[in-house]
Amino acid sequence: MDKAIVKIDPAILALINGAFDRQGLPMPFTREIFLIETQMAGTSHVPIKEIEPGLKEGDCLVFKREPENEHDELAIRICDTEGHKLGYIPREKNEVLARLMDAGKLVFGKLCEKDWHEEWLRIQVKVYMREA
Repeated sequence: MDKAIVKIDPAILALINGAFDRQGLPMPFTREIFLIETQMAGTSHVPIKEIEPGLKEGDCLVFKREPENEHDELAIRICDTEGHKLGYIPREKNEVLARLMDAGKLVFGKLCEKDWHEEWLRIQVKVYMREA
């Protein structure tokens, strides 16, 4: 089930961008709650050289829970808005975020920094929760 590209629901993107609630109604009084900043894990296991040129600071990142992940039942996949798999929230930082997501909270990220270290792309992510 480890697909490189997943379909991103346009409604989820609208929620992340703060435009509408789950019923499609405008959300005038939403706020982003900053939770943590972390380095993305697993970028060396995806075709990141092909994807990296399109990644910019400030880009929204979509999180997808993977409770069926054979390595970590609390895994959170990180995708760009096109659905390309970029990596994961590191295991040592994913428990609370996974619990929030499992409870129906909208948790997402923003790319805050990226830089190459030889063949490895280091990506820093700020993690937020959107609350109405």
